[in-house]
Amino acid sequence: MTTLTLSVNGSTRRVTTEDRTLLVDLLRGPLGLTGTHVGCDTSQCGACVVRLNGETVKSCSVLAATLDDGAMVETIEGVASDGALHPMQQAFSECHALQCGFCTPGFVITAIDMAERHPEGLSAAIVRAELKGNLCRCTGYQNIVAAVLQGAAAMGVPVPEREVSQ
Repeated sequence: MTTLTLSVNGSTRRVTTEDRTLLVDLLRGPLGLTGTHVGCDTSQCGACVVRLNGETVKSCSVLAATLDDGAMVETIEGVASDGALHPMQQAFSECHALQCGFCTPGFVITAIDMAERHPEGLSAAIVRAELKGNLCRCTGYQNIVAAVLQGAAAMGVPVPEREVSQ
């Protein structure tokens, strides 16, 4: 058993877990954060993407016991602020970039990270290339790409105007 003290969505959480527990299972189980989904169990689909110490990771491939005390974890539950959706969440809603919603949390976390890593600007080509680790089984990707661009623009990232309206 391992006892960890983590910063989860800005709150300090202390939890004891078995050494074989995956981060996704720790989040969904003892921490009660069910927005992070288990999709494929093989690190292929991206439904389990969270931010760990500022980097996106597929939480189904991280053993919780390997985390350092004080590690910072951000899940989909932590991106809204003061009851308002994050601009990327709002864009996913407005652009109809979801259908069943199962993959959406992983896409949103990935998209926020992408926008923050590209302050110089995003294009549809960059978005498509960087979303290769996230799968959606319900929708075409056009609305997802449009949502990422709209959300990034709302976050202050330059996006070619012709691409936001597509």
